[in-house]
Formats: sequence, structure tokens, C-alpha cells
Amino acid sequence: MTNQTKPATPNTPEVIKNLDDPKLYLNRELSWLEFNKRVLEEAEDPAHPLLERVKFLSIFFNNLDEFFMIRISGLREQLSSGVLEAALDGMSPSDQLGQIREALLKSFARVSRCWQDDLFTRLVDAGIRILPYQDIKPKQRALLRRYFRKEIFPALTPLAFDPSHPFPHISNLTVNLAVVAKDPERGECFARIKVPSLFPRLVRIPDESQVSDDQQLGLGSGQESTNFVWLEDIIAANLDLLFPGLTIQASYYFRITRDADFEIEEDEAGDLLSAIEEQIDLRQFGSVVRLELDRHMPDSIKDILIRNLKLAPYQVYTYDFRLGLSSLLELTSIDRPDLKFSPHYPNILHDPTSKESLFSLIRREDIFLHHPYDSFSPVVDFIRQAALDPQVLAIKQTLYRVGINSPVVDALMEARQNEKQVAVLLELKARFDEENNIEWARKLEDEGVHVVYGVLGLKTHAKVCMVVRRESDGIRRYLHLGTGNYNPTTSKFYTDFSFFTCDPVLGEDVTDLFNALTGYSKKDSYEKLLVAPVGIREHIIKRIDREISRQQEHGDGYLAFKMNSLVDKACIQALYRASQAGVKIDLLVRGMCGLRPGIPGLSQTITVTSLVGRFLEHSRCLYFRNGGNDELFLGSADLMPRNMDRRVEILFPIENPKLRAFILETVLRPYLKDNVQARQLQADGTYTRLKPVADEAPFQAQDWFIANWKGKNTKTPSP
Repeated sequence: MTNQTKPATPNTPEVIKNLDDPKLYLNRELSWLEFNKRVLEEAEDPAHPLLERVKFLSIFFNNLDEFFMIRISGLREQLSSGVLEAALDGMSPSDQLGQIREALLKSFARVSRCWQDDLFTRLVDAGIRILPYQDIKPKQRALLRRYFRKEIFPALTPLAFDPSHPFPHISNLTVNLAVVAKDPERGECFARIKVPSLFPRLVRIPDESQVSDDQQLGLGSGQESTNFVWLEDIIAANLDLLFPGLTIQASYYFRITRDADFEIEEDEAGDLLSAIEEQIDLRQFGSVVRLELDRHMPDSIKDILIRNLKLAPYQVYTYDFRLGLSSLLELTSIDRPDLKFSPHYPNILHDPTSKESLFSLIRREDIFLHHPYDSFSPVVDFIRQAALDPQVLAIKQTLYRVGINSPVVDALMEARQNEKQVAVLLELKARFDEENNIEWARKLEDEGVHVVYGVLGLKTHAKVCMVVRRESDGIRRYLHLGTGNYNPTTSKFYTDFSFFTCDPVLGEDVTDLFNALTGYSKKDSYEKLLVAPVGIREHIIKRIDREISRQQEHGDGYLAFKMNSLVDKACIQALYRASQAGVKIDLLVRGMCGLRPGIPGLSQTITVTSLVGRFLEHSRCLYFRNGGNDELFLGSADLMPRNMDRRVEILFPIENPKLRAFILETVLRPYLKDNVQARQLQADGTYTRLKPVADEAPFQAQDWFIANWKGKNTKTPSP
């Protein structure tokens, strides 16, 4: 990384002294919207395979749903409670809501062009058709009517709205039909029908020529077809069966989003597991934060919805494209390799036929893995081997998001069956994974595993597994420390780091950490680990200040951080001070960033780039050059107040000089070299896509890793 460590040119502009000035910071919500716009850019990019572009568009909308459920609901709660705490940039909640809406309306105009004018047409050209109902042929219509009668009709519950029927409850994130019908006696009637989530949103149907008169959809026929119909269109076309004797005048689609950010009063909950279960059920009853409408809906129906849902105008969005486009993800199940990224085959740590255990490999040397370029299987094998090894006495592990079918949890239960001591800190409050975690908690407890649900008032986000093994020379502790969840599924498309070691001092630190998590230890200092909430921020700032001193004395200060988000004010101010001193700073921040780079007298030596691509960048590392006495930390923590103050997090050092140099040269350097996928943050909060300059060759980090990554043991070439 020598090309990144040249001494910075001395500052000539006047140094900005008031680092508390709100104008020096970017708004986190608008910064997040900029991140999601970068996801949308990937959907717009014609260089990507078609179904991958469709997937990016679905991710854009899935991200947006969560943004409304959590972030927008939080801003609205501030408004309603009268607690008008200003954001880092000084904006009030109402100002933020106004600017968010303005930004979203611009994004939706791009979505319309991307989906309707580009992707939809290209799908048709590729033989994948989402058919408007008016284009469906007679035999296909008859088939869909039979399917509706047999499968869909029994699952529907029309709910009337009139003086004798209260306004119906509308479920979170479901597409609904507002039906207007005419009753010969009552006149015009209004009803709501929920589109059930029990069925695929996009229903496959065969070509007209392949439909027989008595064919039944859903019994094998049409499964290989690439013709699709929206489920709500099927319902809308068969409303006469739901309202016999009435004349269907019209139907319109709408969708609502509810507040899904609940808080548990842990000190008042007698049973945390039961309390969280109750709150999950209440998510469907949270206050409405957004109403999405079909543009064809008339004002009279719109007013009924707005009035009864008690919404303000800024909460209503009217689209000229299909509601709930996150469902487009269903199209990626189509077997069309020509429309997807080429398969990626990860590097395998060691020969699977080898009889040498992972414990033997770890004793020989520390092991570093870079997922998904390295297979995640050694992480699972580490726990499986521990479960079966008669020399293993105990396994202790943190779990945050493990997924639905978890081989990691299966291995922990097997370890308990083999009479190992197994303790698991399973974080029940992992947002939107609570139901999975509750189910796993019960299964683990049924096997006799010691399950702890978390630390009072904190979320446990650290990624740690410790195996205690009796060996000929005594007890040895083997560790897996990581940046990502113990989830083999997400490990295939999230970038993360894994580190295996049997370093005795780190082993003692992890033992102390687990004692603090599962017992009453008030341990607040560790030999090697940096642990939140007892000091990560202070340790980081101390090291930044050290780099400032180094720059002032020798002119060679350098910092390089990679993370998901940077919004912690104290850390941003420390980076500003370092830049003012002339320290060269490279920041890789995938998502939200509150720091304004490139401002003379403040941040002119700081560059911030974001990489959004095929894989979700999730790995985190902090590099301090320290005059050549390099320090490199990997871990679970982003530089955010929640990570520093309200979570249990760890950063762990890479102390082996050869391994540290390998990571800096073959992981961090390629990321910093990217000039194709990377976008550079401007001082005004916008991002500019980087392009090769002068004689510079195009370089795409993720593609380079796919093509070249061999792992440390086989010496990955430098880029």
C-alpha cells in the first residue's frame, strides 16, 4: 500500500476551528438515501446481466421498506412526542421528512424509467413476460379462473366498509385491492381485499398453445414457463366470484407501511423471550407511516384511505409503476444462467479429503479468510469438529442472525448431545430476525444448551466463537472471530472476514468477554480486544490522535478505514482534526457517512468511497500506519453511536506481521484501487462514480477478487 502513504501536502487554507458547526456534517437519513440510489444505479447499469439488474431493483425497494419501518417511524415518533432533537447536521425531524420526500420523488421518477422503459422491455426480449391481463388469451384466462376458484378464492376475505362495518385493519407491507361495487339495493359499496402472501406474487402460466381445457395451474403445468401474471391482477379479474349479485365498477391497488421499530422495557419484562414474541405480533398494528397508491385511484377512494388511516399528505406516494416491486426477486428463480452473473466458486481452505483437523491447522498458524472468495465451510466445520472431538470440553458462541436452516445451530445441539458444555448468547433483539432466533433459542434450550438472550439494555453484535480443548500440554482455547454473522447463506453474497487463532492472550480476553456476557462480571478492560460499550470509541480516537502526532513530527501519518457506516460525531471530529494536521485518510464507507470530505481547512486530505456491487460489502477494518509499526483491527463495529454505546462489539488485532501485510496488500489495497464500481463522496453529499484517469487501467475490486483470490496459504497475487 505504498502508493497510499505519501506525505500529505501541508494545509494552506485557514483551519476551521468550530467542529461543532452543523454545516460540517451530512444528514444520516439523506446519506442513506444516497446509498440506496447507488443500489438503483446498479439496476440501471446495462453492463450487468438482466436478472441481476432486476434483483438490484428489488433490493432497492426492500431497503426502502425497512427505511420507512424504522427510520421514518423514528422521525415521526420524535415529532409526535415533541422531542425535536436536531440531527448531526442540525436538521429538525420535520425538515428531514420534507427533504426525504423530495429525494424519494426524484428516485421514483428514475425507477419508472428503469423498470417500465428499460428492464420490462428487455425481459420481454429475453422471453420473460409479465403479462397485462388484457393481453392474456382465452385459454390462459380460463386456466387462471380455475386456479383462482380452487387455490386463491378460499384464502380471500373481502372486508366491507360502511356504517355497519368498521374500516378494516390493513396489514403491513401487503398489496391490497380497494374494490368499488354497485349493490342494487344499497348503491355504491366499498370493500378491501388483502392479496395473500401464501402464494407467489408472480404466478407462472403456460403459453396459450400449451393450455388444455381441463388443465389445473399449480399441479406441475406451466412451471417451466416464463410467462407471469401478477397475483393481484388475477384477483381483480375474478372479483365477480367474490361479490355475486353486485356489479364491479372498479378496483385499485394500495399498500401501507407500519412502524416496526419496537422497544422492550427489558428491566420490566419477566420473560424477555415472551415479551419479544408479543411485540413481533404487534408489528402488524404499528402506526401507519406510508401509503402507496396506484396512480389510477380516484381522489374519492384516496380520501377514504387517507382519512381512515389518519395520514398527512407527505406520507402518501402515488406511483405509475407496480406497487411492491421487491417481489421482482421471484424472477431470479428462473433458470437462465445467461441472464445472471457467472457462478462463483470460493477458495477452499484445505483439501476436504485431508484428515488433519482445523485445530491442527490453527495451532500451526493463524488463519484469515475473506468471504465469499474463501468458502464459509471452515467456520461451520470448526464448530462441527468441536462437537465431535472427544478432547473438546466446551463451546461458547454469540449468535445474531443465523438464518432459517442453520448448520451452526445444529452443530451446537450435537455438541450438547455429545456432553460438551455449550453456552450461546443468542441476541433475540436482532431486528426482523426475532422469530428465527426465538425458535432457535427454544431448540437449543431443549437440548440443554445454556442460552443467554443478551445483555440488559444492549444488543450483542460481536461475532465470537471459542472452543476449549484439553491437549497434552494443557487446556488450549481456539477462537473464531469475525465481521459477519454465523450464516452460511448470507456468507455467499456478503463480504466478511474470518480469523482463527489460538493466541492465549486473545483466548483470555474472549473468556473474560463471555463471563461479562453470561454472568455479572464488570470487566471494562482487555489486553488485546477492543470492546464496546466499554471503550472502542476512546481507543480509536487515541490512535487517530497518535497518527496526528506522527504527522506533525515526521509527515507520514496515514489512516485507512473500511466500514458500513460512519456517523459518530466524536470519531468524525477526530478524523477532521487528523486531516487538518495533514494526515492522509482513505475511508471506504459503503452506506451512511456524516463526514464531508475535501473541504479546505477541514477535510482536504480525506477521501470517502463507497463500493456497491455484486456482493454486499460488510467487512470492517481499521488501519493505523503508526510510523511503520502498523496496527490493523478487524471486527463487528461500525463508527456509529449505536455500535459504540448500545451494543456489545469487538475489534480484534491482526498482530502477525506477514498476515497483516497480506491483508493490507491483497485486501485493502484492491478496494482502494477500484475505479469502476467505486463512487467518491463529494462535500455536498452526492457521489461521483470513479473512472480510470490518464494511463490508469480499469480495475474492479470484486471482479479481481473473484478471478485472483487464492487465500493466504496459496499466495494471492498483488493487484
